Amino acid sequence: MVAPAVAPDPGPDTPTRSARLAVLLRCAAVLAAGGLTYLAWPPRTLWWLAPIGLAVLGWVLRGRRARAGFGYGVLFGLGLMTPALAWTGVFVGPVAWLPLSLLEALFVGLACAAMAVVSRLPGAVLWTALLWVAGETLRSVVPFGGFPWVKLAFSQPEGLYLPLASLGGTPLIALAVCLTGFGLGELAHRLATGRGTPKLLLVPVLATVAPLLAGIAATGAVGTDADSGEVTVAAVQGNVPRAGLDFNAQRRAVLDNHVTRTHQLAADVRAGRVPQPDLVIWPENASDIDPFRNADARALIDGAARDIGVPIAVGSVVVGEDGLPRNTVVLWDPQLGPVDRYTKRQLQPFGETMPMRSLFRLFSAEVDRAGNFQPGTDPTVFTMGRARVALATCYEVAFDSVVRDSVRNGSNLLAIPTNNATFGRSEMTYQQLAMDRVRAVEHGRGVVVAATSGVSALIRPDGSVLAETGLFTPAALVAALPLRSATTMADRLGVWPEAVMVAVALAALVSALVAGRRARTTGAGVATTPGAPRQA
Repeated sequence: MVAPAVAPDPGPDTPTRSARLAVLLRCAAVLAAGGLTYLAWPPRTLWWLAPIGLAVLGWVLRGRRARAGFGYGVLFGLGLMTPALAWTGVFVGPVAWLPLSLLEALFVGLACAAMAVVSRLPGAVLWTALLWVAGETLRSVVPFGGFPWVKLAFSQPEGLYLPLASLGGTPLIALAVCLTGFGLGELAHRLATGRGTPKLLLVPVLATVAPLLAGIAATGAVGTDADSGEVTVAAVQGNVPRAGLDFNAQRRAVLDNHVTRTHQLAADVRAGRVPQPDLVIWPENASDIDPFRNADARALIDGAARDIGVPIAVGSVVVGEDGLPRNTVVLWDPQLGPVDRYTKRQLQPFGETMPMRSLFRLFSAEVDRAGNFQPGTDPTVFTMGRARVALATCYEVAFDSVVRDSVRNGSNLLAIPTNNATFGRSEMTYQQLAMDRVRAVEHGRGVVVAATSGVSALIRPDGSVLAETGLFTPAALVAALPLRSATTMADRLGVWPEAVMVAVALAALVSALVAGRRARTTGAGVATTPGAPRQA
């Protein structure tokens, strides 16, 4: 008689059906949490969804191994980045959108792997929040100069955290949002596992509530007074012949539109319909041909400047002596003509430049649509009457140091000429407007946003929008903004808050790794957050 076969013992390391189901549920949860966090971004005003999404992520990462943390983090990153960056594929398709989303998700996964490691330390909520900030710092500098577009701070132009920008910039907002989110996740976990004693709940409650209270308290630190007077500004939006990559395919069409709308503005001033502006800001690429090489373009700009009677900041494509293009803003005086220039320093890879062009051409011929623009080197402040106007052109507004260097160069107003026509009616322009609002508070400056096709806006130093245009409509915004020379705490501290956060985060990570190695070597237990066992 043959003995019946006996199923082998699966052993402790073989996942059971229930364990596999739990992993799948966690994967679904973090993917959904990433999507929930994305919904905090403009044009929606659901800023409070960001900490809720992070609460789910923190719950799932709690006590996991680094490998599991990486996987869950990538899924969270895909849930966040894929919809948030959909605008990158509006006219070129998924060839740009999906690889960029995956790359950014991998950076999130790397940060989450580190967060999982420190989640077993006492005070884990703080360490995980700091490591998120460190992850944002990393993806803001690499590769190809970094891509800081989807930073948590830029989801908060409406929220209670916004005033913190004036104290510590975008890293402080990110830290505050993460503390609330991870604190909320820890609080929910302790309540769900029956460890809801007042002593055990105190730390997560403080982590959840304190950042919100700090944001409310910081409102008083946001300067809005016109310590250097007031100026009437005009932002001209001339519109483009068509949306998409070929927005300027019709020679001189974009320039003609902006000249026409400026003449209309001058007529409105003479008729008393709008006040006389002290300065005018045109968008990036408003002159789609080089006015220094094309006499017709120069004559048109001269005529518009004389008609309105005040200096115009003209966004233009200027060809250098080397024959290569520069994305340049030209200060155009109504009597003297061009008197100063600012050349964009932080160029957009895969748009204005094409890194590793020959390699990427193997995958798509679309790479040859990317330009060969040359970057500028210095921040420039335009003197436009009483205003000293700092400039950050379009993509540059996402980079902390670029905007900070411009503002700290003796400015009392910030202008952001931009061209979003390439991205149609996508959310890109609203995401960028959120950045503009955060920068207004961070640097305590009124902000003039001039876009070729929208959204143009005038922003007060507290981040509120005074006026804005619609998309793909010619318009001119005219209103008074305060001139402010005072520097915020964020400007005085500069990069130091972020540097300290990253250093402390890395110290916590090293501490957790050393403790884990020692525990594996000696067999001793590792100090953990209460109820945070090591899990796969």
